[in-house]
Amino acid sequence: MPSSTVCREEHFSTEWHRCFAQRLGLGDVVNRKAWEFTAITAALDERGMLQPGRRGLGFAVGREPLSSYFAACGVDVLATDLGLGAKRPSWTNRAQHADTPDAIHFPSIVDRAIFDERVAFRAADMRKLDDDLGVSSYDFLWSACAFEHLGSLRKGTDFVRDAMRFLKPGGLAVHTTEYNVSSNTKTVTRGPAVVYRRRDLEELDYSLRMLRCGIEKIDFDAGTGPRDLNYDEPLKTGQGRDHIKLAGFGVVFTSVLLVIRKG
Repeated sequence: MPSSTVCREEHFSTEWHRCFAQRLGLGDVVNRKAWEFTAITAALDERGMLQPGRRGLGFAVGREPLSSYFAACGVDVLATDLGLGAKRPSWTNRAQHADTPDAIHFPSIVDRAIFDERVAFRAADMRKLDDDLGVSSYDFLWSACAFEHLGSLRKGTDFVRDAMRFLKPGGLAVHTTEYNVSSNTKTVTRGPAVVYRRRDLEELDYSLRMLRCGIEKIDFDAGTGPRDLNYDEPLKTGQGRDHIKLAGFGVVFTSVLLVIRKG
């Protein structure tokens, strides 16, 4: 089962990926975005978080199926995304944004009555989190490729640290974000989408230690399978298109899973 790791081709043939891809209704597409959902779900499931009585907090949930699946497992979920009146980053202009609970209800995963009982939805800006979300209230929290869109490398890692206050002691934060596989120096540091380097994630772990938190050891192996080496290119990527590595902004990047424990 996955711990903190860089996405690579071999993961798509694992039992955990195939299992959760089926449960989440993702099909057999070989795409790093599908991997983000299965990796987050598998990491939480392995650590006993997807059980009745647990509470989960999701950020920038968009139209992802995770809230529905977590509710089907008996978890009480608070799902958040930008409100209708909020200034939205450019990435939310592609029908990825959720304004109501309807956007995150998947009837094939969970019955509507169960969903309505267990899932609440509200607006929240990841750049300025309010205490009324519930400090020390959740067993786990998650985001799927969201915090790289907050404007800069620093703003993204600020969110990761800030969000830890909503977890109960011993709680778990699970995030995915963009990871640079071609350089530990050159990257995108500001703009609508940034790309984190190994050194940025190591620095994040150091800073989390001051909060009595830490990232589970990251497997930085980017893989050498055909799809790991033959990256896709901008403007060729489409909905459902196979790709694990992508070239853009002058670097090659993929997704990385971060599993963070609170002391």
